Amino acid sequence: MRQFTRRAALTGGAAILASSKAAFTFQANSQVTLGIIGTGGRGRFVGKLFADDPRVRIAALCDVYHDQIDRAKTEIPNIEHVPAYTSYHDLLAREDLDAVLIATPVFLHPEHFEAAVEARKHIYCEKPAGADVAGVKRLVRAAQKVDTTKVIQFGFQQRFSPEYLAALDILRSGKLGELLLMRSDWLLGGAPIRPFESPYPREQWRIRHWGAFRETSGDFIVEQDCHGLDVLNWFAQTHPLKATGAGGRKKRTFGDNLDHLNVTYEYPDGLRGFLAATQLAVKRYWDVKEQFFGTEGVLETERKYYKWHRDENNDLVVNSKREITVDAVEAFVSDLLAGKPRNMAFDAADSTFTSLLGRMAIETRREVTWEEMLESA
Repeated sequence: MRQFTRRAALTGGAAILASSKAAFTFQANSQVTLGIIGTGGRGRFVGKLFADDPRVRIAALCDVYHDQIDRAKTEIPNIEHVPAYTSYHDLLAREDLDAVLIATPVFLHPEHFEAAVEARKHIYCEKPAGADVAGVKRLVRAAQKVDTTKVIQFGFQQRFSPEYLAALDILRSGKLGELLLMRSDWLLGGAPIRPFESPYPREQWRIRHWGAFRETSGDFIVEQDCHGLDVLNWFAQTHPLKATGAGGRKKRTFGDNLDHLNVTYEYPDGLRGFLAATQLAVKRYWDVKEQFFGTEGVLETERKYYKWHRDENNDLVVNSKREITVDAVEAFVSDLLAGKPRNMAFDAADSTFTSLLGRMAIETRREVTWEEMLESA
């Protein structure tokens, strides 16, 4: 798939660099007008971060459920009188909207991203790129057609964190020595382990409870663990060649996702990356981090800090100054206003494909190559 995404980048992502001089710029005192497609929990959280930025004006909302729109108008400031739609086509038809936040269920990301590209909007799309191989391929095809003056960003917010960027600089500078091994841990709670009764009719579950089902979420290795795998790919500057893995469903009582797994990824030149993940931990338990083992030290990255273990008496710990999603939203708005286009869709696709590769290895209980994963749909 590296050929697939690199070829795509030549026609989409990389081409933005050549055309950046021709990119538009906003007037100094203008605001970015934003529409939100999907006003569930993530849409409300990220939407509030956009609303808190004085350079942004939220001008439209869209959700298929009115109660979600009403809740968004309660939780996001200064949008009580903003027009709301139940069709994303109606929202995207608004010529006064500069950008859209896509925060819909994962399986709908390719469809909504494709429509936003056709509407020539700047796009902040939540991760991952899709719930299955066919969906991610659809998103990549759309990304190849992106207007090269646009900012296309995905919710892999670690890539915008000053602390993650500082850790990456340490690795790139050679101070870690040769990179030998990578690890991503996503060990936390979240799986319902006691009987659960939905308050919604079953015909609404596909949207209301999309995160509980493999068809709509991609399973938690795709919806959740894509974050850590994105960091591994980013630091390694490539995607894995193949994977082996195991996982299961020990206690989850709702939906059809797994609740624990581990995957070994093999990258070029013998580099390996390990993923260990569960949603079976007790409530509020959180052990989520990445580690990079080199011949001259170990880097550990997390949303709240990074650590550089140089030797037993010489460790560096740098704490994050704020929630890193704020950094991501700020970068999106700043680049849009400055006329600095970029297209993150191909990296987002690679990281989602990496999650799907691991899922396929778990399902088949054997080694699966990148090419086999791509050819599965």
